[in-house]
Amino acid sequence: METKTVTLEEEKSQMSHSVKLSSQKKKKTFTSSDEEVSYSDFYPIIPADLMSVKEILDMGNVPRHRTWEILRETADEEYRRIKWTLFGNEAEKVELDVIRNQHLLRTRVDKMALRKQAEKKASEHLKYLGRLRQKVPDFSIPLRSHTVWEGMLVVLTCTVQGCPTPKVTWYKDGLPLRMSQQPWNYMLQERFGLHSLEIRRCTPEDAGEYKVVAKSTLGEATTFATVVVNSYQGAVSGSEQSQTSVWELEPEARFGASFQPSWVKEGDSLTLQVTFTSPLLPFQQDVSWFRDGIQLHPSHTVDMKTTNDKASITLGAVYKEHEGVYTVQLRTHDGIKEHSAFVYVTDASAAVLGGPASPLALQVCDVNKDYVFLSWQPPSADGGSAVEGYYVERYDLSQGKWVRCNVHIQKMCHYPVFGLKEGATYQFRVRAVNKAGAGRPSKATEPIVTADPLEHTRTMVVTVNEGWTITITKDELEGEVKVPFPPTNVHACEVSDTYVVLSWTEPEPRGREPLTFYVERSLAGQNSWELASLDMVVRSPRFPVFDLVKDKQYCFRVRSVNKYGISDPSEASKPISFGKQQAVPAPPHSITVMRDTDTSVELEWKEPREKERILGYYIYYAETGTQDWKTVNNKPITKTRFIVHGLKTGRQYVFRVKSVSRAGNSMYSDESPSIRVKAAINVPSAPSAIALLLCTGSEMVLGWRAPARSGGNPVRGYYLDKREKGKDTWCEVNVKPVRERQLKVCNLTTGHFYQFRVYAANAAGVGKPSEASEAFLCEKWTMPEPGCPYDLEVRDVRNDSVVLLWAPPLYEGQGPVTGYLLEMSQGEQSDNWTTINDSSVSDTQYKVSGLQEGQTYRFRVSAVNEAGTGWASLPSEPVIAQTTTDNKNIEIGVDDDGFIFLSYETNEKECVWSKNYTEPIDASRAQAQNKNNRSVLTFMDPSEEDLGLYSVQMSDNLDESSSYDFTDEDLERLKELSWQVRNPLIALKSGWQVEVSETGSVRLWLQTESLSNAAELRLIFNDREISSTPHRKINFDKAKGLVEILFDQLSREDEGSYTAQLRDGRAKNQCTLVFVDQKFREILALANANRRDHQRKTGPYFQEYLSWSVTEECELVMKCKVTNTNKDTCLKWFKDGMEMKEVLRDLSSGLSSFTITQVTQKETGSYKAVVSDKRGEDVSTLALLDDEFDKLQQQLSKQCALSAGPLSMECTADGFKLYCSLKYYITYLKTNWHLKEKRIDQGVRTRPGSSTQKVWLEILNPTESDKGKYTLEMFDGKETHTRCLDLSGQAFAEALKEYQRLKQVAMAEKNRAHVTKGLPDVVAIMEGKSLCLTCFIEGDPTPEVCWLRNDKEIASQDQFVVTKEPKCSTITITNVNPEDSGKYSIFVRNKYGSDTVDVTVSVYKHGEKLPENAVMMS
Repeated sequence: METKTVTLEEEKSQMSHSVKLSSQKKKKTFTSSDEEVSYSDFYPIIPADLMSVKEILDMGNVPRHRTWEILRETADEEYRRIKWTLFGNEAEKVELDVIRNQHLLRTRVDKMALRKQAEKKASEHLKYLGRLRQKVPDFSIPLRSHTVWEGMLVVLTCTVQGCPTPKVTWYKDGLPLRMSQQPWNYMLQERFGLHSLEIRRCTPEDAGEYKVVAKSTLGEATTFATVVVNSYQGAVSGSEQSQTSVWELEPEARFGASFQPSWVKEGDSLTLQVTFTSPLLPFQQDVSWFRDGIQLHPSHTVDMKTTNDKASITLGAVYKEHEGVYTVQLRTHDGIKEHSAFVYVTDASAAVLGGPASPLALQVCDVNKDYVFLSWQPPSADGGSAVEGYYVERYDLSQGKWVRCNVHIQKMCHYPVFGLKEGATYQFRVRAVNKAGAGRPSKATEPIVTADPLEHTRTMVVTVNEGWTITITKDELEGEVKVPFPPTNVHACEVSDTYVVLSWTEPEPRGREPLTFYVERSLAGQNSWELASLDMVVRSPRFPVFDLVKDKQYCFRVRSVNKYGISDPSEASKPISFGKQQAVPAPPHSITVMRDTDTSVELEWKEPREKERILGYYIYYAETGTQDWKTVNNKPITKTRFIVHGLKTGRQYVFRVKSVSRAGNSMYSDESPSIRVKAAINVPSAPSAIALLLCTGSEMVLGWRAPARSGGNPVRGYYLDKREKGKDTWCEVNVKPVRERQLKVCNLTTGHFYQFRVYAANAAGVGKPSEASEAFLCEKWTMPEPGCPYDLEVRDVRNDSVVLLWAPPLYEGQGPVTGYLLEMSQGEQSDNWTTINDSSVSDTQYKVSGLQEGQTYRFRVSAVNEAGTGWASLPSEPVIAQTTTDNKNIEIGVDDDGFIFLSYETNEKECVWSKNYTEPIDASRAQAQNKNNRSVLTFMDPSEEDLGLYSVQMSDNLDESSSYDFTDEDLERLKELSWQVRNPLIALKSGWQVEVSETGSVRLWLQTESLSNAAELRLIFNDREISSTPHRKINFDKAKGLVEILFDQLSREDEGSYTAQLRDGRAKNQCTLVFVDQKFREILALANANRRDHQRKTGPYFQEYLSWSVTEECELVMKCKVTNTNKDTCLKWFKDGMEMKEVLRDLSSGLSSFTITQVTQKETGSYKAVVSDKRGEDVSTLALLDDEFDKLQQQLSKQCALSAGPLSMECTADGFKLYCSLKYYITYLKTNWHLKEKRIDQGVRTRPGSSTQKVWLEILNPTESDKGKYTLEMFDGKETHTRCLDLSGQAFAEALKEYQRLKQVAMAEKNRAHVTKGLPDVVAIMEGKSLCLTCFIEGDPTPEVCWLRNDKEIASQDQFVVTKEPKCSTITITNVNPEDSGKYSIFVRNKYGSDTVDVTVSVYKHGEKLPENAVMMS
């Protein structure tokens, strides 16, 4: 055989040549229709844990991969050459596989692109065909008119065509046809484009014009028809009277009572409600609610209800985000009507004293697998110290607890949250922090699920024939690519002064496996890369970096990682550094305040120069002269104008404003000028109800109704315009204003018609004109009846009554007016008038009673003379019979000076007083003035001349009025009160009192205020004046105001009435004591008893009667104390008549006691103590029965509760045991356990218990929900005693850790491998037989079993058969012989421990004696 010697240099040359040949082979490239891809620079990647093959090849100064170490250290050159050759071939093979997969991938992508283009063209063709089929709505067969007789059937039909299918609506006389009104008479049908309306039993009300409207997105079409119904009475229906349909009689609903600006505390519920003037029509059923212009919809927190007469919205729990303008919209024929009011959300109670309020508007964006970005708005109230930052908390719904996300305070109002679990559901909230601590949390966000936001972009669904679909993912198109490509577009998406959030684009292809990422960083300009993510797992293309050095720039790059390997690094990002800290914005300036209403003002301010980052503004107010600043709004206002509600009328306020941004709130702006809250002065509203009062042929006298609102200032005059009928030009009648509400117009032409309008003017200017009057004919009045009354007013509106006032007619007719008739109609537009008074009234005022609360009424009045009833006045404005908050009552009383007055709360509004509604107040009789937001009418010297009906009316609100009827009874009562004020009485501190002393003497006394030395006293006894005697002594202390009568021994002669008459200057008073009958007899008996008791004490007696007490040791002690004893004195105790022997007696001190260490029911009974000697005997009794025994148990329970030690806790293998030790515990003492103020009852996990000296609560299997403050309440029948233990924080963590340790110990002992039964100590068996030993074992996990013979393991052989089952093990010894005797053991073990059981086996021969204590085995 030929042998060839190869040197080491030749081997190296061959290997390099092999690698060179492999790398010089030309790589194939493939082109597509879109682009050409070249793979000449592609390097094969060998999967590794941390680094790619290319990197391993490029590194020279670090340890090589294990493969390279083998290649370098192997001495066999042939082996090395083969390895190098295989490596080159494998690399080329991998490269070819990648190129092949790329070609396959491009082919599939091209096919998908062609399929998408085909699908797009097919979809466009279908849309084109649809457009060709579209057709504007058209009636191919229109409606036709019908003439029918009353009671007949008529059917209206039409055929409509159009594509898309048009919506068809029926109308009658211009109003939508409602089928719900008469469902039995109307029936609508539609079939294949044929629409029909069937009217059964036609009535005159069914006559009219019917219209059908067909609408679609392309337009609409209309067809008309007329239905004429002939009546059997000869009239043809369809006239103006019969054209009024049934549904036209129903009035359209409008807003009635509506919600006003409201205030609700954060966390409470809110309900807003509006009422309607009439039931909602069908097209009005859709009532919409809005907040700040955004429509609200029903949800689990928003409840909307709409009925025929009202609509409401209820928010279950209100947060600051819910503050704003709430609007309700109602659809009418005139368009959309709406009502709006602002809802303020006030801060809830602070979490800590001085803590800030809760942030708001917390939003979650950029949700990824393990990352979200949060932003919020700062709170308006900082608790008295500036907000230093915020804590962000998250709530994992699977864990059920809130966890803080940031260790350090976050100053800006945004924060990136990283390290979340993919696919988990989270909620987030934020707390503001100041010097006092963390405040209340914000409203938690809605639950969000962390997921890949781009998952849907990697999936495509293709629809094939017959509704089948094919789902294709990008991963399926990647072929055999396993190691991912590097990411791209690494940049900073969020930059702050404390963090930077990196973002990048995931690679394609991804390697068909879940991706994670490594983030590396290096100082800009250097190439020293280090791992920035460290031990963190980055699952999403977002990564926040917090540990950069300020003022330094960094570059970042990212690697893709899956289970097959790590990609090359991405391209480095541009230099990135921390941003500059954002400064808080500047405050607004130039605040102006304007009057608005009695309880609101309007603010306006100018925004600061730098306003780009301002989110809104917070407003604060305080009363002038105070520093009690309060927050107006808790949600930033985006505009620079706002109306502040809820202020007190007449008070002066100042305001200031803050700017709001993500960087925090600005400083306060300068204070606004002070303003007094008062309604702004506006021009008056338009007058109304112009009536013709008199016409002479060339002159007319006109009257009108005053404006409903005077604009906050009295009306100073009126202007009248006129024009002839048919002309457009108005002419002034008066240049100077007239104060009266009537005016004579001269120089008119007889026979012409004239129209008029009126303006009202006040200090603010001239208001809008009234509506033009009807055309009045200028013709001299000659009718015998009187003209119409005018100036009809409604006053004192209450729930069931109103007062009407009017002026008499100017034209009286043939004779003077003898009275007036009044009428009313119910409803705003009803013409059904009902007479109020059966007989005419002579006064020009009348009180209408018996009205229905909440109903709307109109009134009118007619004058009557001998010729008859004249024209009725114009109807009054509709008025609702309802007492409003504005209509307050007039109060009557006497002031401090004794003057009688009438008072009405005005809130500093101007008002007018009148008598009998029309008479002005006589200044010589009474004067009106404003005092403390009230208008007071004070009478100088009231008499019967001042009696009558007094009324007050607001000058700027004629609807706000009140009246009071000053009657004889009031005058008499108030005059008496006035006399008392002007003639004061000596004030009594105490009336007559009776006292009895221990010796039996009696004292009668009374006391007044301190009197002067000039005070006088007269004592009258049974109608005669008395003075001091030896039996009866009288004392009078003027400085103390004390009057005394002292009796040494009361007798029957002292029974009677005692009167003390006092006078001190103008003041005087008297007081009488009726000392007779039962009262006198009781005092006399008590005095005699005290005298006898005093005498009783001459012998031995009880200084302290028999009583009981409970000691601190919870023992019952009954005792008594006797005194005045000697050596012969005897003291005995009895219970239920039986003498007690165990009583302790100490006659030297007089104390005697009996102690019971443990009280039971047998201690009930009657106890008696008797002390006696020659001088006498005294008895004391004590009944421990019923209520007294209950009182004893209560006191004993109290002492037991007071003896309770502190609440303690010990851990067991089952959980926590909270206990409290007592000196003694009885069942009368009721105990309750609480956690966080919530009572704990007997349950599966909680077991309360007690013994004679301890009460406890066992908490089984404790969790985080058991963390908190535990309270033991012990109720003794009157008081509750508590013991508390705060089991939270570190204490809970340590307790939980100890419980888990004990539980593991117990579990380990329970799960430890051990033998339960089966083996005796000694076994005897005859030679030649088979022995079977079975053991039962337990343990979790299942123990390992090993059988031993003489401490050596037995292997399964022909003679020894070992079987092992989960719960038992058996060893069988076949054909035993004496050599098999010995010690057999079973050894079991698992991870929790082991156990060994021994058995001695003795083999005996036939006829031999068995060993003692051996079990014979057959």
